[in-house]
Amino acid sequence: MPDLLIELFSEEIPARMQARAREDLKKLLTDGLVEAGLTYASAGAFSTPRRLVLSVEGLSAESPTLREERKGPKADAPAAAIEGFLRSTGLTRDQLETREDKKGAVLFAVVEKPGRPAPEIVAEVLERTIRTFPWPKSMRWGTGSLRWVRPLQSILCLLSDEGGAEVVPMTLDGLTAGNSTEGHRFMAPARFAVSGFEDYRAKLARAFVMLDASEREQAIWHEATTQAFAQGLEVVPDAALLSEVAGLVEWPVVLMGAIGEDFLGLPPEVLQTSMREHQKFFSVTNPATGRIEKFVTVANRETADHGETILKGNGKVLSARLSDARFFWENDLRTVKTAGLEGMAEGLKQVTFHNRLGSQADRIARIEALAREIAPLVGASPDLSAEAARVAKADLQSAMVGEFPELQGTMGTYYARAAGLPEAVAQACKAHYQPLGPSDAVPTDPVSVAVALADKIDTLTGFWAIGEKPTGSKDPFALRRAALGVIRLLLTNNSRAGLMGIMLPAMNRHLEPFDTSDFTPYERELLAFLHDRLKVHLREQGIRHDVIDACLAMPGNDDLTLLVKRAEALSAFLKTDDGTNLLQGFKRANNILTQAEAKDGVEYSFGADPKFAETDAERALFAALETAEAAIGPALQAEDFAAAMSAMAALRAPIDAFFETVQVNADNAVLRRNRLNMLHSIRATCARVADLTRIEG
Repeated sequence: MPDLLIELFSEEIPARMQARAREDLKKLLTDGLVEAGLTYASAGAFSTPRRLVLSVEGLSAESPTLREERKGPKADAPAAAIEGFLRSTGLTRDQLETREDKKGAVLFAVVEKPGRPAPEIVAEVLERTIRTFPWPKSMRWGTGSLRWVRPLQSILCLLSDEGGAEVVPMTLDGLTAGNSTEGHRFMAPARFAVSGFEDYRAKLARAFVMLDASEREQAIWHEATTQAFAQGLEVVPDAALLSEVAGLVEWPVVLMGAIGEDFLGLPPEVLQTSMREHQKFFSVTNPATGRIEKFVTVANRETADHGETILKGNGKVLSARLSDARFFWENDLRTVKTAGLEGMAEGLKQVTFHNRLGSQADRIARIEALAREIAPLVGASPDLSAEAARVAKADLQSAMVGEFPELQGTMGTYYARAAGLPEAVAQACKAHYQPLGPSDAVPTDPVSVAVALADKIDTLTGFWAIGEKPTGSKDPFALRRAALGVIRLLLTNNSRAGLMGIMLPAMNRHLEPFDTSDFTPYERELLAFLHDRLKVHLREQGIRHDVIDACLAMPGNDDLTLLVKRAEALSAFLKTDDGTNLLQGFKRANNILTQAEAKDGVEYSFGADPKFAETDAERALFAALETAEAAIGPALQAEDFAAAMSAMAALRAPIDAFFETVQVNADNAVLRRNRLNMLHSIRATCARVADLTRIEG
């Protein structure tokens, strides 16, 4: 079985597109080969800035011959029916077989589709893949019709086995497939022939091309950290930058340079962001000082002077970039010291947040009012929370954030400290944006929590009020992320703030210009949206959706901390034997009671009387229900759901014994009514803990 090697050699492929391109190349080609009838043992895709590569091992030499039998009309069917069948099969009348079945003689067509050689299939699939490749952006060049991310220069397509290698015959827009490629653009530009993947990979390495992106990443990181360690320094981890840089070079050469003394006083986030965004440099810190003092750059070639010229050039460009950053920093500090952080925020009056929700200044005013209301619920000072809300977004008007938007919040913290504001206010400038995603840190300082909740709830209620809600495929204002942020803020901080009480004034502020009689449905619809996001959040933690539904049906479901506490206890209870068996007993009691109420047209909820109990099992169940009621009430009052579940679990054995020995629908009407009322007691007792009717199974 031959192995297949494909290389698509082009001008530089943007680093951000390479990983997806590898996946697409592998999927499109292997899927196409399999659909055409070929099989293979394994496949791997690789990329460098100038090439996409696919290696397929154990490819079948040809597709199998396919034999298909098709049943046609009866042998004595009208001529038109037989002619239609012949057209559909491509056969003539004398090629059909006549077979007898229960209904008489029937015509059959036996169609054989011969197999095709692998080279023919590979050429066909590869051409289709190249012509339909899903680049985010592509271009045409010259006079051809082919589109590729950058001009495609050559195609290597080789099938090899023990007997040797053969080029797959293929021509595409003037490019003819061959068995040769190029090495490094500068260090080994000559073309060379290859005989298979291992030969290809080895010769590329000798031609200063490291084929595997993960190997390039490992090489860069190992050399960077080794050089830093030798000088008592540490490289700041940056996985995204490492992946990007590995996509910019075919032969990584790691160089370390120093940052000018004039720039070491800049905030480390400014240095790191400027170097990463503008130069693709890694930051190197001095553990002794905590400062970023050096940088690591990755060149694409070795030089006679061991990178000295490259470092000098990079140093000049870096100095120019950092001079700009220092100017922004110093200019912003002057603004803060003369006008204060609130003075810096004045310009936000002219910045539109949304054409139907006002300016950024309008939004800040709403967040300030809401933060003041939320503060007592999360243990924060209302005055400090309001102050933090007023200045939290001031740095949006700073020169530094104008240059580096990703530093919003971070710079606000520095400017707040420079303005002499309380540390809780300074921390809130950055922390109120958090959490930005499911893995981001959650603020725990009370002032930060108050402002972060106010910020996210204002966003949710505002866009809900104007009808800009997420759809199945679109969420342009990141409302799902905001909802998850609210959930994580409340749960992480064990906050008992009721969402309805928070959202009511927030929604009202948005709806003041409108008919506020409509606002309550909006609020409840938004609460349902938050519950949906909570379900997703809890499912990831192993709590089933039906368990969450059973708890959502209980009072106080806008207190997410209480809701989750109940759901966790119920989830744990249902994993025990007592929980599973009690659920079955409850469902049996509920089903019998529901059917009887539907049949009789009455509700059996008037209280069962022990004096009508005929059996020991009935009397035991009466006693157990009384004991459970006495224990469940105080447990729920104390929000000790585990204790409430334990009290409910004590009903398992008495309920089982009751159903084993007692006929509920007795002939005696008094006994039947009393026993149905007892089933109601079971349902009512369990319903105090959770709505078990919503539990599946």
